[in-house]
Amino acid sequence: MSEREKKRVAVIGATGVVGQTIAQVLAERGFPVGEYVPVATGDRGERTVNGLGRTWTVCAIEEMDFGGVDICFFSAGAAVSREMIPKALDRGCRVVDNTTAYRMDADVPLVVPEINSSEVTPDTWLVSCPNCAAINLVMTLAPILREVSIERVVVTSLQSVSGAGKEAVAELDAQVRSDLSGEEAKARVFAKPIAFNCLPKIGELGDSGDTVEEQKIIEETRKILGKPSLGIVATAVRVPVRVGHALSVNVELSDELSLEDARGLWQESPGIEFDDRLPTPVDVAGRDTVIVGRLRRDVSRPHAISYWAVGDNLRKGAATNSVQIAELWCSL
Repeated sequence: MSEREKKRVAVIGATGVVGQTIAQVLAERGFPVGEYVPVATGDRGERTVNGLGRTWTVCAIEEMDFGGVDICFFSAGAAVSREMIPKALDRGCRVVDNTTAYRMDADVPLVVPEINSSEVTPDTWLVSCPNCAAINLVMTLAPILREVSIERVVVTSLQSVSGAGKEAVAELDAQVRSDLSGEEAKARVFAKPIAFNCLPKIGELGDSGDTVEEQKIIEETRKILGKPSLGIVATAVRVPVRVGHALSVNVELSDELSLEDARGLWQESPGIEFDDRLPTPVDVAGRDTVIVGRLRRDVSRPHAISYWAVGDNLRKGAATNSVQIAELWCSL
């Protein structure tokens, strides 16, 4: 590839766990990076970051000039995205936003490339990357939906602590050490200790009683699948796992779908594996595949099936999906 075809790529939030994973995925997938611009927000004391085979000087967000940047990944929170993305767009930069800032904006595509890549065109300058749990869910629902209509989805999302950032991972590790030493496990990132525990509340509660995380799963799934009235019930639980989200899913269909046909639909779909040997978050950590298992008939409801799915929330649930979106622009 010529130097002219290579891209000047920036990552906002480059020192965070998702930002570091984006750099890792860019290198692994051979993305045409000519120059890498890692950008940090806040005074974290981090002046350099490793990625793409070398050490880079970190730019402070206040000093960032988007001029000449071809593609910018935002992963530093919705407030930063709302403030800085308009500036990036004004300078002719294409943006992949991995925050909630624009996900439900009707004019901004919410994209999982295996499902709705056609929404990314030469005229698209801003694309939102969905919520990590929503990505895993739609990856499993979309193949079914191509075969038979879905009437209702009930999903419980068991979410790892890395979804709350590297400070949350450090807190889990510290609490495990404290608990095993007979000391008090102190909670700072979460409302209660997460080690050896489960917290059935991710985000603030809304008027409906659903948390912010549960609302994301519901609303974003509907948008990605193009089914605004799809019935979805979601429960999001934080669990003491470092990396990897798991989903327990029950789907009511409009017509019969055999278990064999369901397996076949997943096996034929890119980015999905079917494995009935009990897939777990440990099995999928570090991978870009969503693994489905525990498929069974729900005999309490007509045309209903239940299954289990796991995916790496840092990779397909965030970084890899974001890089795949950028690759769509490179292929146009």
